Amino acid sequence: MTSAADGRRREPQAPGAPAQEQRARALLEQLTLAEKLAMLDGDTPFWSGMADIALHNASHQHPWPAGVVPRLGIGGLHFVDGPRGVVLEGGATTFPPPIARGASWDPELEQRIGVAMARETRSFGANLLGGVCVNLLRHPGWGRAQETYGEDPVHVGAMGAAMSRGVARHAIACVKHFALNSIDSARFRVDVQATPRVLHELYLPQFRDCIEAGALAVMSAYNSVNGAWCGQHPDLLSDILKRRWGFGGFVLTDFIFGVRDGVAAVLAGQDLEMPFRMVFEACLLEAVASGAVPLSRIDDAVLRLLRAQLSVPPGDYSASLRACPEHRALAREAATKAIVLLKNEPLADGGPLLPLAGVASIAVIGRLAAEANLGDRGSSDTRPAPGSVVTPLAGLRAAAPELEIRHCDGRNLAEATALAAAAEVAVLVVGLDWRHEGEHIHAGDIAPILRHTPPPDPLLRRIGRARLLPLWSKLTAGFAAVASLGSARPGGDFASGDRTELNLEPRQEALIRAVVGANPRTVVVLMGGGGILSEAWRQLVPAILLLWYPGQQGGEALADVLLGRVSPSGRMPFALPTDHAHLPPFHPRTRQITYDLWHGYRRFQRDGHSSAFPFGFGLSYASFRHSELAAELVEGPAGATDPEAALLLELTVHNAGAMVADEVVQVYLEPPGRAVERPVRSLIGFQRLTLEPEQSERLRLPIPLRRLAYFDEARDGFALEAGRHRLVVARHVEDPGLAVDLELEPRLLGP
Repeated sequence: MTSAADGRRREPQAPGAPAQEQRARALLEQLTLAEKLAMLDGDTPFWSGMADIALHNASHQHPWPAGVVPRLGIGGLHFVDGPRGVVLEGGATTFPPPIARGASWDPELEQRIGVAMARETRSFGANLLGGVCVNLLRHPGWGRAQETYGEDPVHVGAMGAAMSRGVARHAIACVKHFALNSIDSARFRVDVQATPRVLHELYLPQFRDCIEAGALAVMSAYNSVNGAWCGQHPDLLSDILKRRWGFGGFVLTDFIFGVRDGVAAVLAGQDLEMPFRMVFEACLLEAVASGAVPLSRIDDAVLRLLRAQLSVPPGDYSASLRACPEHRALAREAATKAIVLLKNEPLADGGPLLPLAGVASIAVIGRLAAEANLGDRGSSDTRPAPGSVVTPLAGLRAAAPELEIRHCDGRNLAEATALAAAAEVAVLVVGLDWRHEGEHIHAGDIAPILRHTPPPDPLLRRIGRARLLPLWSKLTAGFAAVASLGSARPGGDFASGDRTELNLEPRQEALIRAVVGANPRTVVVLMGGGGILSEAWRQLVPAILLLWYPGQQGGEALADVLLGRVSPSGRMPFALPTDHAHLPPFHPRTRQITYDLWHGYRRFQRDGHSSAFPFGFGLSYASFRHSELAAELVEGPAGATDPEAALLLELTVHNAGAMVADEVVQVYLEPPGRAVERPVRSLIGFQRLTLEPEQSERLRLPIPLRRLAYFDEARDGFALEAGRHRLVVARHVEDPGLAVDLELEPRLLGP
């Protein structure tokens, strides 16, 4: 591996033990050219696979195989999706989605969830899990906001790395979607423009964190970056991923439509087209024969696939692992730690409404209180066993059978207000579901890609390649034109997707006003995965909880927090504004957009806007104090990922409350800002810890020096500015906090 001083590039590293590498190379030598080429795409023929999806919902029925070579005992790769749990029918555990788990700020918990998902993956006969989603939440209206951990690269990187480590215990962790994939309704056509500084500071480091944590698969994105499709982008796939970062694993396409030009994709560093035999099968044999694609590139791709396969530990994984008591308990823990207490104002009698105590009756209002609301119904749609999802209503009734708990769905305002008025407390559950946000496909965007799709094998055999291919090109071009017309209708082809309006539906806002008017002791519980603006009503209610999509045990988690059995400890993984105008430009059907350094809390601070709920914000039933803050520069490894140097930060954290509770210590940098435009503050580290009442703990937190640096395009590496660096330990990004200053000398830290 080269150092920063002698070239700033890393040689690709072979993962695993030397014996595995020798075995992979021995298998490579035994493969024929035809077998090698067959390993570079999914094992399912295109047309039968598409029919399987259309007729039998195949993505929820079985893993997708690739690279199986029975002659040599090569078992291949077997892919399943799963950001919130394995998506196959069969009762796998449904966890809260990544955005909710991001609100826990708990990498240790996320690693345990990765282990659980990997074990359940293996129970289905799969070994490759597409469950590590780390694209930044640039805009809280992104339809797939629920599939990432938040808006900040340090926070997202820590959570994604933890998931990668957990999955790697039993399977191959697939990190996606590489890169800048954060507009869903235009993902097949949008070109994202970004400078090298923007890429390396914001939109790529979390992928790097996952790779350094052991992820051996990276899925390329559908969109293009700086004019090149991500599935065939040499700068992203070869220069940055494989050379700069030394990635020894493999790159696979996003499914079905991830390749436009097969030769360009392979030359750029694409290793595997999934899930069907499509573009690669149609072009690679001829390309290798003509010399357009060197055999060495084919061998490199195959070797990467073999290495990853051999890294998977052997073992039998029983179906009894799925939704076993241990995994359900883990889902409950995740849902509990994800809940963010956004507001808990004192009532007229002087005390806050939460936790609920001494009440005899509760009115639970809202359709979502009694429904299984798990999130998107796209590729991350899970299939828990029938009757296994604990709704908010069911969770409360089970936790407090002695209370009178009555429910109505809220469609009739008169009924809802009467029920609220008759109860001591009203719990109103509102928010989003799969109809409002999620994965989105416009047929007109994918139709042009079909021009690269090979015709059915029976037609090839009957008509012949020479006669059929020109006709096939005309037929697919015609289909593209027709489908493009169909996708032009307002709203696209599905009800969900990206959102530009972040308020609740008017009928839900009217319900909030009516219920709190009938009973001022009202708790609003918000469900959803993206941003929800609350300016029209949040001043009216005394208490607000953000439940997210809470997974299959979420009702139990909500009951624990409402009843005070657990102190809420979630923290916002993104900042919510007071006005849509404070957000960056976002158009779901755009063809080109520029990503800069300014989104989320960075943008609000630059523009002088306070957040409705800042990044890192969350209330507790306890009270914490931070004191005795100190920091020093430590040369050489100090538990940090950067081997050159790190900061070692120390402080004392004290729980001054009356109950055990978790605190999330957040460390922000205020840089010198002398010559380079930098954020006012940016997250550089965090630590979650549990404290008993009146307990104090001395926390030691190593922080890689790279997190204090900016990417210097002229020197192609991260550079540390000279001058005073202020480190602020705060409850959230807008909290004044506790600060310590360090004078640092300039240095170049590497690529």
